[in-house]
Amino acid sequence: MNKWPRIKNQIGLAMLFTCDILTLAFLFYLSFLIRRDFLPRIFETLSPFNQDIKSYWWIFLIWIGVFIYKDGYSKRFAFWDEIKFLWQSVFTSLVLIVTILFISKKGPEFSRILIFTMTLLAFPIFPLARLFIKRTLYKLGLMRRKILILGSGEAAKRALSAVRNEPNLGYEVAGFIDDSPKTKKIDGIKIHLGLKQIERYVKSAGIHDVIIAKPELNKKRLASLISHVQHKVENTLFLPDIDGIAVTETELRYFFQEQTIIIEIQNNLSKPLIYLTKRLIDYFLGAFVFIFLFPLMLLISAAIKFTSKGPVFFVQQRIGKKGKLFKCYKFRTMYSNAEEKLEELLNENEKAKNEWNKYWKLKNDPRITSVGRFLRKTSLDELPQVINVLKGEMSLIGPRPYLPREWNYIREESEIIHALPPGITGLWQVSGRNEKDYNFRIAMDSWYVKNWSLWLDIVILFKTIRAIIKKEGAC
Repeated sequence: MNKWPRIKNQIGLAMLFTCDILTLAFLFYLSFLIRRDFLPRIFETLSPFNQDIKSYWWIFLIWIGVFIYKDGYSKRFAFWDEIKFLWQSVFTSLVLIVTILFISKKGPEFSRILIFTMTLLAFPIFPLARLFIKRTLYKLGLMRRKILILGSGEAAKRALSAVRNEPNLGYEVAGFIDDSPKTKKIDGIKIHLGLKQIERYVKSAGIHDVIIAKPELNKKRLASLISHVQHKVENTLFLPDIDGIAVTETELRYFFQEQTIIIEIQNNLSKPLIYLTKRLIDYFLGAFVFIFLFPLMLLISAAIKFTSKGPVFFVQQRIGKKGKLFKCYKFRTMYSNAEEKLEELLNENEKAKNEWNKYWKLKNDPRITSVGRFLRKTSLDELPQVINVLKGEMSLIGPRPYLPREWNYIREESEIIHALPPGITGLWQVSGRNEKDYNFRIAMDSWYVKNWSLWLDIVILFKTIRAIIKKEGAC
């Protein structure tokens, strides 16, 4: 049996553990310098730091202990799950340290400013450091896990795509295996013959994990295959033949006597406190954005007014929460006779007509003004929607605000999509707006509501910032 892949994995884990300790040491020392040298210059009443930094050794054990407890070295995380894990670990470590100081009544012996500074610095620095370290280890061939995919159909292709789209997992697809594949390779990766030869492939290639992606098998054959594979590898991943349900807030419930598992799907919309938190964040950040960017909004208004005829704002009815109509505000980006221009173009240009029918948008839209094109590229045309947020009609993050004329297309998904107020940005926007067709957008909005959580909103917010900076998916 080839043990070298497993040895490299263990070496990589040891190096990750060491780098985490070094990152903690860096954060602690930086916090120490800020507390000792920087803060006293700003706050003259702050007493000098005269404690022995060696006495802080135990907080390192707390941090590492939390990392281990939360499976930081035994579980693979996708990119955003890794950030969530790190932020939760940082907060948990702070709570434990403060609790220990309170119970032991040794708070005066330790600098709370240093501890809180270290925590604040850890939120941005630790994710950047750990993600960089893992990427470097993967490039060196360490800590990578070889995956064998059982199957060669569409499910197997989806499994390959999922693994490749999450490089932070460190998975490397070594091959496929199936009894009667229709092709010899999938995207350049060989398909081996014979499911009965799984054990031989696992041993010869040093396979760590197996993904079972054969939904065509009957229940008995599938259970037998999973049981057969389970003790041949470290982990067996099963791709179920089910789509369209929530996945981010699900848990497995075990019933040992009946030998049954049940998927528990949580409904965060039924939790008033979580939804109230979302709305409070909307109002707080909405007010901040409106005040902070008000001078910019005045400049944009002047540019629109002086470069084309018509009003500054484009006001249009949209479908809001629970299907209620509201007036949605945007900066005007089109000429005043936009609808006539569109009708004329669609009647004369078959290619443009097909593009409009598929995406409900045009990449080279003749209706858009020169200022409007810039506003759309930078998404600044949507700034006035902050007014809708402050009025309670929209959210910062949410489904797309659909037009009443789109009702027939979204009727089946409307009950789900309109369970939340529409957003200035959303999952549809950060998934490549113009690059995806109309049905994909509806599916994204439906998926967002089914899987909604505050963490998902945070992820979309960061992805929106990145999309604006890189000008990805701009209209």
